[in-house]
Amino acid sequence: MSRLSRLALSLVLVALSFLTPAALPAAIAADAASDAAALQPAALTHAEAVAELKRLQTEQDRIKQLASGATSSTKLDGLDDTIQQLATDVDKLAAALTPQRAQLQAQLDVLGPPPAAGTTPEAPAVAQQRADLNARRAQLDGELKQTAEGKENIANLKVQLARLQRSRMKNQLALRSESILSPQFWAPLFKPPAEDQERLGAFKDQVVPMLQLAWQPGQRGTTALLLVLALAVWSLGRRLIERALAWVCLTRLPETRLRRSALALATALSTVATTALAVQIAYTAFTRRYDLPPELQDLLGELAKLMLTSALIAGLGRALLCTRHPSWRLPALADPVALAMKPFPTVLAGLLLLAGTLEQLNRIADTSVQVTLLGRGLVSLVVVLTIGAALLRANRVRTVLAAAGERPEARATLAGMIHAGVTITIIASLGALLVGYISFARFLTYELVWFDIVLCSLYLLTQLTRDVCESLFSAHHASGRVIKQLFGVGDSHLEQAATVLSGMGASLLLLVAVIALLTGGFGTTPVDLLNSLLRVLGGDKLRSLNIMPERIMNAVIALTVGIWLLRSVRRWLDAELLPKVCMEPGLRVSLITLFSNVGYVLLVLLTLSLLGVRWENLAWIVSALSVGIGFGLQEIVKNFVSGLILLTERPVKVGDMVSIGGVEGDIRRINVRATEIQLGDRSTVIVPNSQLISQNLRNVTMSNSTQGVATLLLTFPLNTDPEQVRDLLLDAYRENEAILDIPAPSVTFSQLAPNGITLSVTGYVGSPRIATTTKSELLFEILKRLRAAEISLSVPQTLRVESMPALGTAPLTPAVG
Repeated sequence: MSRLSRLALSLVLVALSFLTPAALPAAIAADAASDAAALQPAALTHAEAVAELKRLQTEQDRIKQLASGATSSTKLDGLDDTIQQLATDVDKLAAALTPQRAQLQAQLDVLGPPPAAGTTPEAPAVAQQRADLNARRAQLDGELKQTAEGKENIANLKVQLARLQRSRMKNQLALRSESILSPQFWAPLFKPPAEDQERLGAFKDQVVPMLQLAWQPGQRGTTALLLVLALAVWSLGRRLIERALAWVCLTRLPETRLRRSALALATALSTVATTALAVQIAYTAFTRRYDLPPELQDLLGELAKLMLTSALIAGLGRALLCTRHPSWRLPALADPVALAMKPFPTVLAGLLLLAGTLEQLNRIADTSVQVTLLGRGLVSLVVVLTIGAALLRANRVRTVLAAAGERPEARATLAGMIHAGVTITIIASLGALLVGYISFARFLTYELVWFDIVLCSLYLLTQLTRDVCESLFSAHHASGRVIKQLFGVGDSHLEQAATVLSGMGASLLLLVAVIALLTGGFGTTPVDLLNSLLRVLGGDKLRSLNIMPERIMNAVIALTVGIWLLRSVRRWLDAELLPKVCMEPGLRVSLITLFSNVGYVLLVLLTLSLLGVRWENLAWIVSALSVGIGFGLQEIVKNFVSGLILLTERPVKVGDMVSIGGVEGDIRRINVRATEIQLGDRSTVIVPNSQLISQNLRNVTMSNSTQGVATLLLTFPLNTDPEQVRDLLLDAYRENEAILDIPAPSVTFSQLAPNGITLSVTGYVGSPRIATTTKSELLFEILKRLRAAEISLSVPQTLRVESMPALGTAPLTPAVG
């Protein structure tokens, strides 16, 4: 059909649509529909394509899951064929969808563009066909886009799987390679593989532009100035800061052991701080005008951590050895031993920095297994040789000192165990390097270095904590005197507070050290360690109790202020209010004790509330307490409840004279668990409160009586004149100054027995507490008067066996006396 014929046919169709749009012949619409159906390609439908895309995505997710959970290289190798088959399926799907897209586009080109607005509209069948074709084309575009994304994801998955295989192979502790004595082990150092050269060259292409930009003519002066400044801060600045901190410690701190520990901490911190500042200045010198790529930024971050770790090693070595001022040295090391070990911390830090940098370059460039093992072997060899040489040299110096008759430094059992453990680790690492287990040797050496860092830091901070507590709570320093005046405590309480706080600080530092050993490693920064500590503190147990780290400070402040407030109110009650309101000392003591107990209970509840403890989550604590009470704490709880009953009902009070279970004395104090009873010989008996409630108790002074009774029972012979004895006894009682005239003394005929008569003489004294002393005085006086009147006391009859005769002899003769 020519172009003119096509134009004529279009005009005819437009005319027909204008004339009778609703009466368009059905034959034309049917022919158009049949033509459109004939043009559709016989390929995948939309539902089939969607199902195939979903299957491919599911297969990718399954491969990722298998790769992440693979425990051996064999399983990872088995996933290669699966990924290859998956890539083939994606290519087939793309090959099936692409022709369909081309056919639809050809059909749309045949229909041409839709008529412009304001022109003659096209036939409904043509418009519907165009809409269907556009919808199908949009579906195919989406399917092709998903297919392209799946193909790209599969390519990335293949790269990640290959990297994971290399990483798993590198990190296998049991991976055996060439020994460090083998030339093949050192071969990559002189002739690296082509693949590694290519990767290192690609990484070099990222570093060189940064260096060129920093050293171009316009920036060269600033870069050089910043580098000189970094070197000056690292060397000269460190010395100046150390001297300034030493001057502060020597002039501002008290003359105690705190000076030594503070000086050691200042030495370590100044080394780390100046190194961090120098690293930051050097970093700024090279990157101030350069946008770092992610790989290079990662490398510089790891190198900064490595530099700070090396600086910490050197700083701890200088702080603990302290060869310039031996009197400032914290550990008990002999001077020759410290001088012999002086260069090794710095040498170890420098060599670790170089070897660690090489290892980080291998990691970023993703070098081959052989090159990676070479870097790890160098790191392990550096650590083994440096620490081993330090141990050998220190032992040699100790041997020389012992041979010269000088006694080496005393070593604790724990220090000996640590020395033996380090020695065994060094020998094991060296053996692994010689055999070819490079990854295992690297693991041991890095763990050894991290253990030494944590151990030295723990020792330094523990000594500092102990010295700070002793100086802060010392009664000879201004801080201790302020605490005594503020809280009203004595010297013994200051010593107790120093011991308790020192123990708590040491325990907390030990906990942090354990967490650092378990969760950290070589290159761990304080920020990483703090995050690990917060993860531990924010575990399920504390999270279930709703304890947040930010609430701990509020709880500590509330507890401190609450204790001070309770003590202040207690002193005010004891000294001012209660003496004016209540005149009885026993009642005052009971009220103050009850106030203190209730106050401390409320303070504990307030502290737990500030910590955010949810009481509904304490069911496990209540269950544990119930079991403990049932088995072992029932006596304590019983005594505690009995103490509360004694303080409220007051069957006895402080100052009462009581007698219970053969114990008689004055109550001096009623505690929560037990009561203190002071005897006549000034000794104290501790009686559990439950016995005062459950047993028969004699309270001599409960009725507030101020009188006591002095009663004597005397037995005389039957031939004694009772009236004469009565008068003698009454005269002795009346003449005693302690006996009261009212009520008057009296004598009672108590008993008439075959062995004599018993008279009971009674007199009243001013206080029950002098009854015993008065009875003793009366006995002395009565015996004196009876002897003067030649009146004797009755002697009980006894039967004595003088001898035992043999059988058949006379019977025994009893002797009566």
